[in-house]
Amino acid sequence: MTALEINNRKAYHDYFFEDKFVAGMVLQGTEIKSLRAGKASFNDSYCLFHKGEIFVKNLHISEYAFGTYTNHEPMQERKLLLNKRELR
Repeated sequence: MTALEINNRKAYHDYFFEDKFVAGMVLQGTEIKSLRAGKASFNDSYCLFHKGEIFVKNLHISEYAFGTYTNHEPMQERKLLLNKRELR
């Protein structure tokens, strides 16, 4: 399986980052296919802590062009997969 790397270049220009983390993301099948096709946008996205977990909000992943009724919602919350040490 090939790992995808997605960067928010505008954030590097607008903000100073003290730490960097590599995280997994919980995705549905059609979201993975759209990401591989380069159909994602980080504009105005941010992370939010909720009950000891971290979620990405406003990350837009376009619907898969060949998806059916099981296609995903483009702007839904997506859970990031980090260790408890990294969340502190």
